[in-house]
Amino acid sequence: MGSPGLINRNNGQQHQRLGITEPISLGGPSEYDVVKTRELEKFLQDAGLYESQEEAVSREEVLGRLDQIVKNWVKVISRAKGLNEQMVLEANAKIFTFGSYRLGVHGPGADIDTLCVGPRHATREEDFFGELHRMLAEMPEVTELHPVPDAHVPVMKFKFKGVSIDLLYAKLSLWVIPEDLDISQDSVLQNADDQTVRSLNGCRVTDHILRLVPNIQNFRTTLRCMRYWAKRRGVYSNVSGFLGGINWALLVARICQLFPNALPNMLVSRFFRVYTQWRWPNPVMLCGIEEGSLGLQVWDPRRNPKDRYHLMPIITPAYPCMNSSYNVSMSTLRIMSEEFQRGNEICEAMESNKADWNTLFEPFSFFEAYRHYLQIDISAENEYDFRQWKGWVESRLRQLTLKIEKHTYNMLQCHPHPGEFADKARPLHCSYFMGLQRKQGVPANEGGQFDIRLTVEEFKHSVNIYTLWKPGMEIHVTHVKKKDIPNFVFPGGVRPARPSKTTWDSRRSAEAKATKNSGTDKSSEGKGVSDGSDERKRKRIDDNIENNVGKSRCLAAPPLPNGEVNGGSPSISNTSSCSMVGDIGAVDSLKSSKYVPEVSAQSGELDGLGVCNTASTVLSSDNHMLSSKEAEKQAIEKIMAGPYAGHQASSQELEELEDDLDNVHDVKNSGVAGEGSPILIANTATVELKSAASVAPTTSSNGAGPSASLYSNGNLEELEPAELAAPFLNEMSSAPAVTQKKPLSIRFNFTSLGKAGGKSG
Repeated sequence: MGSPGLINRNNGQQHQRLGITEPISLGGPSEYDVVKTRELEKFLQDAGLYESQEEAVSREEVLGRLDQIVKNWVKVISRAKGLNEQMVLEANAKIFTFGSYRLGVHGPGADIDTLCVGPRHATREEDFFGELHRMLAEMPEVTELHPVPDAHVPVMKFKFKGVSIDLLYAKLSLWVIPEDLDISQDSVLQNADDQTVRSLNGCRVTDHILRLVPNIQNFRTTLRCMRYWAKRRGVYSNVSGFLGGINWALLVARICQLFPNALPNMLVSRFFRVYTQWRWPNPVMLCGIEEGSLGLQVWDPRRNPKDRYHLMPIITPAYPCMNSSYNVSMSTLRIMSEEFQRGNEICEAMESNKADWNTLFEPFSFFEAYRHYLQIDISAENEYDFRQWKGWVESRLRQLTLKIEKHTYNMLQCHPHPGEFADKARPLHCSYFMGLQRKQGVPANEGGQFDIRLTVEEFKHSVNIYTLWKPGMEIHVTHVKKKDIPNFVFPGGVRPARPSKTTWDSRRSAEAKATKNSGTDKSSEGKGVSDGSDERKRKRIDDNIENNVGKSRCLAAPPLPNGEVNGGSPSISNTSSCSMVGDIGAVDSLKSSKYVPEVSAQSGELDGLGVCNTASTVLSSDNHMLSSKEAEKQAIEKIMAGPYAGHQASSQELEELEDDLDNVHDVKNSGVAGEGSPILIANTATVELKSAASVAPTTSSNGAGPSASLYSNGNLEELEPAELAAPFLNEMSSAPAVTQKKPLSIRFNFTSLGKAGGKSG
């Protein structure tokens, strides 16, 4: 199943290359890949990830009806603005889709992310959120209409005949919108305001992705698989600091470029293998970053100081190129790195029939993984206030993770659960949870106490300065142990008995425990367990992340010179099909100053990424055989060599940036302890986490500011990478002092923390 445009060089023709580097392998699928891909497709089908034909037809009808509505709307406002009849007749607007629907990976009941493109005289405030909103409100087919005009990316949410729609608006500098408008052209951004640029970004990025993958069907199946895997493993959430729809699409697309002729089975396997070896913050890019002619800012850590602080850059391909994963933190990067490692081990086990697809998709047992949790409860007095309050709190939860890890010197680590839980017995209420654990790999023969009272109060203060706060909007932060987790978080409201089913995580955890007790040095997996085993691997991941952040790294690969890829590159799933003779150091010594040109060696050849195209490539007389995995590792190293060396922020600079961002939200003389307050850390021999009573929330006056609904994560596919905008804090009164009823302190056996002493501002 070769990809169109990728032609074997042995036929005397060159292939079309997609991406900033040559592929790692042009090898086609083996029989094993064909069988496993069929199994994967059946698994995804049985999991209910595909919509029915009836639902697909219904969606198309809704989109067609919506397109008619906006065409009628633009004629109505054109006539109302006094345009002549000829202009009214020619007036036009168009509907475009983006997100999972446009990519073709949406499931049953999913939202449709849509964009309305209108002419220059159709304004966003008066016409889109005014007249169009009025027209929709009068239609019986439209329900749950909810405009969010003050969002960073303004959106109108509603259901049309039961189909959920998220509708954005882009006002172009054209008097007439042509029916054949191509919004992928940079010219549509001419004279566009910032909100229009951000609104157009989702569609432009989606279309670029589909053009930059070698085989769309293989890309779709692989992406559908990875989205499902990420949701099952609890790492699908942009607002929580993990990755959202756009991020997973870009990561999968890059793997498709590197293995253009591979089937989904191999693409999934190589996804984990590549990103397990990836040295973040080296960026993932589908194409080179172009400056463009409109002067819009693009991602470039060499010139933009803020870009240096991004931990896991995943760059959008459409101008202006931006980092779509700015929300990733040290904690969530660590968790995702562990999950990539787990996925890689399972895929390797599948090749030897020691695991199957069910193993890969085993859900992460979040409430079995830790002994201690933070529970964040929020409530409001009515449905509208609750929706506003919930969206605002969600946008701030990431700050709690950052503050706790910073104030405890990264020794107390947080794992945010990506989503809320609702108690049916308590309407207008929901809870968020964070797992807490001492940093892995640290000796636990002495006690150390983490007093995070001020940290929690800082977080609550940053939430309660919400400018549209109303009476009844409350937030409470408490500690709960695993045995005290409320029943409503479990399916059906029933706490499960001790799991009897042996999972991959529990099996690997048992192996790690046995290895630890026997004193041998084997590496094993097992994040999803509560006994803290397998610390060595997790410490190694922690150390790798911290080392990468603390050092200057190469952040991108420059485009390769136009060249060819050897057509016979092997499928890496079949390691016997290719061997490399010679020491890899000898290969490196043969590279020229240009970026990885091909190297000819006697009767065989080696392409610039270290992948051989013959079964007996000879580079030296050492007869040292390198496996295809090692060749692939060398290829990944080459991909991560690039032009942004020396422009990554250090760990200390990262903390200073977070301080600056937090200070934006502080209110002077608020009566709540700020960053300069000491964090009490004391020695103790007790191993416990003291529970804290709920703390009354601070409040602020109902000052003027943007609507809180802009902070709602909603169900957007997160294809726009713009950051959530903070509210303006003008004309706000000071919040009253917090009433602290009981200390919130965390005690773990910990050696180093006791020596660190207290933290001062």
